[in-house]
Amino acid sequence: MTLGEGGIACVGGVVHDQQGRLLLIRRSNDPGRGLWSVPGGRREPGEDDATALVREMSEETGLVVAPGELLGRVRRGPYVIADYRCTVLRGALRAGDDATDARWVDAATLADLPLVDHLLETLAGWHALPF
Repeated sequence: MTLGEGGIACVGGVVHDQQGRLLLIRRSNDPGRGLWSVPGGRREPGEDDATALVREMSEETGLVVAPGELLGRVRRGPYVIADYRCTVLRGALRAGDDATDARWVDAATLADLPLVDHLLETLAGWHALPF
């Protein structure tokens, strides 16, 4: 998907644990309230993607991460989300801020969760599904 300029800049973190499970949060706010997605959110004024990603991941999951490669960008309404592969440096997983739940999911669990639109197809296209 090619994204045009404009929109509200956001970031998302795609994180796998040592068992290959994917980190997901259940969103407490729109868009996607009550649905599962990768953690992330809006960039604040003056933040670059890496700074926003570290902040958002800490706020939503309690984990401190190191941002890695850009996997791609998606548009959800007015939001343009840059999704990065991340590595956990430290912290204990917990739901916080804009998340009502946070968990590591394997492929079977992922298939059973109510996900935000196009998440499964997008992660598959980026070769980022849980193993």
